[in-house]
Amino acid sequence: MVRGAGSQAAVGRGTGLILKAMQFAAWKHRDQRRKGSGSVPYINHPIALAEVLWSEGSVRDSVVIAAAILHDTIEDTETTSAELRGAFGVTVAEVVVEVTDVTWLQKRARKKLQVAKAAKSSQRAKLVKLADKICNLRDIKASPPPDWSLERRREYFDWAKSVVDELRGTNAQLERRFDQAYRLKP
Repeated sequence: MVRGAGSQAAVGRGTGLILKAMQFAAWKHRDQRRKGSGSVPYINHPIALAEVLWSEGSVRDSVVIAAAILHDTIEDTETTSAELRGAFGVTVAEVVVEVTDVTWLQKRARKKLQVAKAAKSSQRAKLVKLADKICNLRDIKASPPPDWSLERRREYFDWAKSVVDELRGTNAQLERRFDQAYRLKP
């Protein structure tokens, strides 16, 4: 056996998982746009999470990166957890399910539940949630939804901080990035 070949194979499997997740998410979100004034293609958001995790959080776990790319597929498309399990395995699907909002609840209840669940989440789900909140704050600051008042944007920032405060101790680099984004509160 060639020295290091085992780790190269593991990297190849991880890269393959991430690429498969990108292709799947791109297809599932193909007709969606972000709410911001720029109306950018939705897929840019999950890709941004992956980039934040990799570049700013030094996260190298391919399960986390794949789950970040897939994080909104159950919530925002007709994707099921069973479909994710079949395509990506139980581990990836479980992380995605952990970060998925319970959409049948009213907005206020969903937000409270997200705060309550944050501290009890798995390490992988916490990383995805941190990246999601960082990206959402940046997006709201750079290109707020046209129908969001200043008050609503500020409320979102404060709520996101409530969630992240429950995730503290997960990844110091990502937590610093969140704090930087929060300081730019509208």
